[in-house]
Amino acid sequence: MLTYLFWQSTLERAVKTFAQTLVALLSVNGIGLVDAPWVTALSAAGMAALLSVLTSIASERVGERETPSMVRSDGSSPQPASATSVPA
Repeated sequence: MLTYLFWQSTLERAVKTFAQTLVALLSVNGIGLVDAPWVTALSAAGMAALLSVLTSIASERVGERETPSMVRSDGSSPQPASATSVPA
């Protein structure tokens, strides 16, 4: 988690989340640029970006080490620590 690549990837995810949230909030009901609730939209987008960073930090221990992803590089998903078998 202390690598440059981890934080670069985390920042990229947070910026994308911020932009997606901002666009989604500003495009609701066809609000015009002048009439848009900018403070509310920026606040919500900032919160979404913060949650993205926190999720990336939490994901570092689940997926491949030193990445903010929950997916391993071989494409497999992480397995639960204690898997129980389900009778067929």
